[in-house]
Amino acid sequence: MRKTVTKQFTKHMVRITYLALSWLLLSALLTIMVTIPTSEANSGNVPAVIVFGDSTVDSGNNNMIATVLKSNFRPYGRDFEGGQPTGRFSNGRVPPDFLAEALGVKSSVPAYLDPAYNIEDFATGVCFASAGTGYDNATSHVLNVIPLWKELEFYKEYQVKLREHLGVEKANHIIREALYLMSLGTNDFLENYYIFPTRRAQFTVTQYQDFLLGIAENFIRELYALGARKLSITGLVPMGCLPLERATNIFGDHACNEKYNNVALGFNAKLENLISKLNRELPQLKAISANAYDIVDDIIKRPSTYGYEEVEKACCSTGTFEMSYLCSDQNPLTCTDASKYVFWDAFHPTEKTNHIVSDYLLPKILANFI
Repeated sequence: MRKTVTKQFTKHMVRITYLALSWLLLSALLTIMVTIPTSEANSGNVPAVIVFGDSTVDSGNNNMIATVLKSNFRPYGRDFEGGQPTGRFSNGRVPPDFLAEALGVKSSVPAYLDPAYNIEDFATGVCFASAGTGYDNATSHVLNVIPLWKELEFYKEYQVKLREHLGVEKANHIIREALYLMSLGTNDFLENYYIFPTRRAQFTVTQYQDFLLGIAENFIRELYALGARKLSITGLVPMGCLPLERATNIFGDHACNEKYNNVALGFNAKLENLISKLNRELPQLKAISANAYDIVDDIIKRPSTYGYEEVEKACCSTGTFEMSYLCSDQNPLTCTDASKYVFWDAFHPTEKTNHIVSDYLLPKILANFI
């Protein structure tokens, strides 16, 4: 009797052990099936993220040039990894960082002029953007920053270094398969057209939109000729709702400047048409409009839905006009929790807003490039 019980018990334990091992093996196989193809797909389809534009995407190039428009000091970067200011105009990361991470490329995209990085780092992602720049060369002259044509020259230099580092075949693969991000245009209007009389004397606002889009078209065609094939272009956000514009809208009771917002909408519509045209005319080009207007507009109109407490003023200092050197770490008015604010300084979003916008744009990017 005891032997029979022992025998049955042994069989039962063997069965349990077998089932447990089978389950562990199945779990391991499922893990491999889920993780490996995703990793391979990411590295195969988007091996690098390459960035052009202004302060919305600059990760520190302005640190290395003679301009007053810098952010390589606290409180900028206080929520970045290690609490270090990098030259990003935010308390933390900017959209290309989040998008590169979501694509499995890297957690942050380094600035091309940052001496802490080299071509090995840049092979998987690099940023040529410069805060304060625009499509119009005259815009970059306002604060002596890198014009868009110079960003393209840096990119050509990068291609030479990449081919020397990886060899022609591997480098050309990265150039062809990389995701190119473009984000600029706001400075052309708010830092140039509506501030100085020169362009207003030459162009109506509609004509100036067309002038900028002509520059954009030429830039994209040059980028295409250099091998770029995957391009995401961000237009304008509701620029009339930036804290600086609210603060100066005295006669409008500090509400959003709707004239500026309508200009942004008109520009975005024309940009969409340009993208469609280029997709038709340039073989193998896949360009998309990464239009962030609607998501930023929704955040501004329904801030509490996203967990914000303040939308009209920025976190830094009084939150009305301060940015760059006017954004002081010592100012007692600077907020302690930036996640409650839509804007970090009077012109730029908080890291939280950048993350929300990136998450909004990501599905369209994945659908088109992965």
